[in-house]
Amino acid sequence: MNHPFSYNSAQAKIQGLSVQVGELFADLYKSNDDNAPEALEAYKSLRRLLPRDGKRHIGSTAAHHSTQGRPSDFRNYYS
Repeated sequence: MNHPFSYNSAQAKIQGLSVQVGELFADLYKSNDDNAPEALEAYKSLRRLLPRDGKRHIGSTAAHHSTQGRPSDFRNYYS
């Protein structure tokens, strides 16, 4: 399967950052940090930069798992 991340390094970087910011949001939210809303907005902004695959942005499974504080296995980073 040819996936956009395989030929667009900018989209791959955005995906990686969105997963990291999602994890940051989860950590801040769990600790009741006042900066959690700003981290969530940063996450959403990054996700909007990616193209859609149907109704959701590419890489949505891994990104969503990161906001829930759940690790995704490597295969889910591209779903």
